[in-house]
Amino acid sequence: MLPPEKTRDLARSLVADEADAGTTSLQTEPATVRVYERLRRQLGAPVGADGFQVLASRALALARSESPRLSAVQVMANGGLRWLGAVESQTGADDDGEAGVILIAQLLGLFLTFLGEATTLRLIEDLRLQVDVRTEPVATPAEITDLAADGPAINAAFEDLLVEIDRLRSVGKHIEILANNHPGMEDGLVSVAENIRSIATVLDVFTLIRSKAGGPQEDVLNLETNRYMN
Repeated sequence: MLPPEKTRDLARSLVADEADAGTTSLQTEPATVRVYERLRRQLGAPVGADGFQVLASRALALARSESPRLSAVQVMANGGLRWLGAVESQTGADDDGEAGVILIAQLLGLFLTFLGEATTLRLIEDLRLQVDVRTEPVATPAEITDLAADGPAINAAFEDLLVEIDRLRSVGKHIEILANNHPGMEDGLVSVAENIRSIATVLDVFTLIRSKAGGPQEDVLNLETNRYMN
């Protein structure tokens, strides 16, 4: 997996490319907003709108801890952003101008964890080349029948996953308590706690996406996944 500084460099590169492309056209939105929208269309294809919205919300929460200027930004139900353009346009001389880059870097980091480095970087390269996003094929009746037959086993697997997600979040909370009790180790422990919560979020998205692909068990599983995401 790419280290955080490499992920930040990748985000800067995407924004720089978009800014260069925007100099030859009438663009009113900041480059960071345009990059985010391109990523939403590209990376949203393999995880769906719900999955992308969950990951984007988590990315925004992480980015706000680095740049309080993002506190006004909101993730909408479709995964789009509200107010990022306004935040970017208000960058002053004393600002680093990287609030949007930080958000994009956090989003890329979550996708690198969730989809894997090879898949995520391939999707980003496709984005650079402006290749149309491929859609998933519609399941055939035979495939739907197979999914229904596997329903009980899949349901049990998801239940086990939800238990582990709960444990991960508990571990993250305990590590944060340790960080408060040991100021000399605070930075490292907080970073570990954030990583654990990111993993729990990835598992949340996985259960959500797979439950939607699993047919009859969808309604039951959505109740459980929503319990952990809220």
